[in-house]
Amino acid sequence: MKRGKKYTEAAKLIDRGNLYDKEEAIALVKKSAVAKFDETIEAHIRTGCDGRHADQQIRGAVVLPHGTGKTVRILVFAKDAKAEEAKAAGADYVGAEDLIPKIQNENWFEFDVVVATPDMMGVVGRLGRVLGPKGLMPNPKAGTVTMDVTKAINDIKAGKIEYRLDKTNIIHVPVGKASFTEEQLADNFQTLIDAINKAKPAAVKGQYLRSVTLTSTMGPGVKLNPVKL
Repeated sequence: MKRGKKYTEAAKLIDRGNLYDKEEAIALVKKSAVAKFDETIEAHIRTGCDGRHADQQIRGAVVLPHGTGKTVRILVFAKDAKAEEAKAAGADYVGAEDLIPKIQNENWFEFDVVVATPDMMGVVGRLGRVLGPKGLMPNPKAGTVTMDVTKAINDIKAGKIEYRLDKTNIIHVPVGKASFTEEQLADNFQTLIDAINKAKPAAVKGQYLRSVTLTSTMGPGVKLNPVKL
């Protein structure tokens, strides 16, 4: 794969064989984010879990202290008083059954997170096939199936992110933007790691955090020492 000049220059800053401390890794990722836009800084965490077993699944959510730097569009499935509450709390879109054909037939996905009240999950369930693969299905563990729509919306707007294992037992999550200070990125990253450590399934044997890599949207990955996390 041919890499651009900027990427090649940035990659020279990083010793591929080295496992960096958190502070050093964050400084390097910021330095190697040289694109013309404000790149997202992401963490990729390979775990020792086997997601095929129900007792080794990881899924949850955490509010990053400094947010993600991204404006998140929220769709809320709710009715009557709860729909009004969602609008008042700042949801971008609020609806019920009326949204199903729009999403299914018109391929409308102008939203980043879906929140639903429990009584609406029968309706939302009909969208499982389109929302599921995009990771947009509301889930009680992530706090997106709730009667407290105001709290859910406020948390998401404040920088709440969801983490879960993908098919290869890796967690991919944003921890901020390249324009954040090193301190802000370190705070966000540590908050995420603490949440993932807390979510360790009891059934997991051996090393839990196998590898942790920080990377910017267009930059090379920087590997951290998982033992120190």
